[in-house]
Amino acid sequence: MKSHRKVLTLHIPGRTGFVNITEEVAAAVRASGVQEGLCLVNSMHITSSVFINDEESGLKQDYLRWLERLAPFNPGSDPAQGGYLHNRSGEDNGDAHHKRQIMGREVVVAITGGHLDFGTWEQIFYGEFDGRRDKRILIKIIGE
Repeated sequence: MKSHRKVLTLHIPGRTGFVNITEEVAAAVRASGVQEGLCLVNSMHITSSVFINDEESGLKQDYLRWLERLAPFNPGSDPAQGGYLHNRSGEDNGDAHHKRQIMGREVVVAITGGHLDFGTWEQIFYGEFDGRRDKRILIKIIGE
């Protein structure tokens, strides 16, 4: 069994955003030499995510609006008045932890014939919910 590890580092200049990382993951699969196996792609930070969906700008905008309704960014809100208790720690990213929980930590994609074995329209995305600094994404590939 072969194993291959690659770490991507991304820096999103804004607080939130999505980046299509499909090509970087596909390149790691090619570099691994694995023909049949699995590829794990995992955000290594608790305020970002990795997920699979369609590459369509309206969908990404819809996600940001939907997530903001579910877990609004409100750093100055008093926890006693319904603000995030997490923000009492001195951080302002209570919402980002919730957004990550909703969007997920990781994806696993089958490798068949040396390629990512996707369904129609599937792409891999990195989702950032507390940006403005470097964040890492682990790509771990195992197989034959």
